[in-house]
Amino acid sequence: MAPTRKLNQVVVVGAGVAGAMAVHTLRAQGYDGDLTMVGDEWHAPYHRPALSKKLLTGEVHRAGIDMAPQNTLDLRVLRGARAVGVDTRSCTLEIRDGGRYETLDYDGLVLASGAVARQWPKGPVPEGVLTLRTVEDCFALRSRIGRRTRVVVVGGGFIGTEVAASLNSMGVKVTLVSRGNALLQTALGAQMGSHWTDLHRHHGVDVRLGVEVDAFLGGGRVKGVRLSDGSKVRADLVLLGLGVEPVTEWLRGSEIPVDNGIVCDARGFAHGPSVVAAGDVACWWHPLYQRHLRTEHWEQASRQGITAARNLLLGPDGAEELDAVPYFWSDQYDTKLQLLGVPEGYDTVEVIEGGTDDGDFTAAYGREGKTIAVLSTTPGRVNDFRDALAEGAAFPPVRSAQLV
Repeated sequence: MAPTRKLNQVVVVGAGVAGAMAVHTLRAQGYDGDLTMVGDEWHAPYHRPALSKKLLTGEVHRAGIDMAPQNTLDLRVLRGARAVGVDTRSCTLEIRDGGRYETLDYDGLVLASGAVARQWPKGPVPEGVLTLRTVEDCFALRSRIGRRTRVVVVGGGFIGTEVAASLNSMGVKVTLVSRGNALLQTALGAQMGSHWTDLHRHHGVDVRLGVEVDAFLGGGRVKGVRLSDGSKVRADLVLLGLGVEPVTEWLRGSEIPVDNGIVCDARGFAHGPSVVAAGDVACWWHPLYQRHLRTEHWEQASRQGITAARNLLLGPDGAEELDAVPYFWSDQYDTKLQLLGVPEGYDTVEVIEGGTDDGDFTAAYGREGKTIAVLSTTPGRVNDFRDALAEGAAFPPVRSAQLV
């Protein structure tokens, strides 16, 4: 699809999957003007999901997580640079590259600045309390791990559970602390989350539910944590898996709307015809769910990067909405969690295939009689329900292969 309007200076802020897919798409769609990518890491774009899994365990090397190279795209790449301000009236972007400030003109702007790991909310932390978001974070964690290392993972979401599973597979003693009544409760609900709670306990992880960390023990270097129930857990390392925050502070004072990320329409436009957003920082309107969603998943970031770049070239009149059902996966031990749809606000959940006892099952989430999400541990099974979710099928859903 050839561009329908002429752009000459496109800047992409962010070098994650959304930004990388945007620059590839721009060139693939025929854009031949100046193209600049601004990334705050020194690394070329890489696949972030491996940080809590195969890169952490050493199953893949650093080069094995790189995305397709950009050196064939006639692209200016500013690594270790950060966007610090934007003026949509003059169509200029201010960046800080080391100690030097530079102003970039644009007639097309892709905002894919991503997210950063949420820090400990109660002030400074001792040495040995880490977060995981970048390659450097992964290597810092891995370099401190030995077979006798005791690790406390704080947070029962996807990062926390994936890291706990990876460290456990390396022979590390892990305590996993979650304030929920089940692991992955926020994402999956307590009923389905209880399956992953049992899975971690079965593999020997010490899972502590319904508690929070009150304090770190050990002074200058962490030696343990004190929990809200008064118990203490010894630790040589603590990994904080408290979620992420979209990188939007630099947009304060601009005309770009921010509310739990950069607010976009269903086509990715954030401000007029020249500014689009994609990835973890972007809060897109979803036609199926009729609300804005900020989805922190690899596949959605990739799709948004592609769609936003295409629509930037097409302009608002020719742009297309992104209405694909969100998909997410998580590898933990020998189980692949696959989630299609958004289960938030569900009023019923039911196992529709298999059983949780043997670990091979498919479950559906419903709201007001309609199917809104499908969860499965059977490889590829959720794909059989894409049509049902896209069409708002009645609950419980029927697999496409079963339809007459």
